[in-house]
Amino acid sequence: MDNAVIVILIIAVLVVAIAVYVFRKRQAQQIEERREEAQGTREEARASERRAEQARLQAEEQAERARREQAAAEELQRKADEVDPDVDVSDEDVSDDAKR
Repeated sequence: MDNAVIVILIIAVLVVAIAVYVFRKRQAQQIEERREEAQGTREEARASERRAEQARLQAEEQAERARREQAAAEELQRKADEVDPDVDVSDEDVSDDAKR
């Protein structure tokens, strides 16, 4: 009877040890999976950040082109006004200020 109890205790200890081993191994796998998921999310975030920065730079370039085009259009309008005999340039400056 004493031998049977010892054998049962040894088997119980082995079962508990195996259960602990399996639990820790699964826990380590879950941690590794979360690390891989985090790495993928970080890579996605970096790619998104690069796209956003590129879009911002393109928007700035487009805004600068628009400002240059606007300035060129205003310059052409001034030249047209200088050439047009029906437009008094000094009166036009006053009316432009009044429009604003």
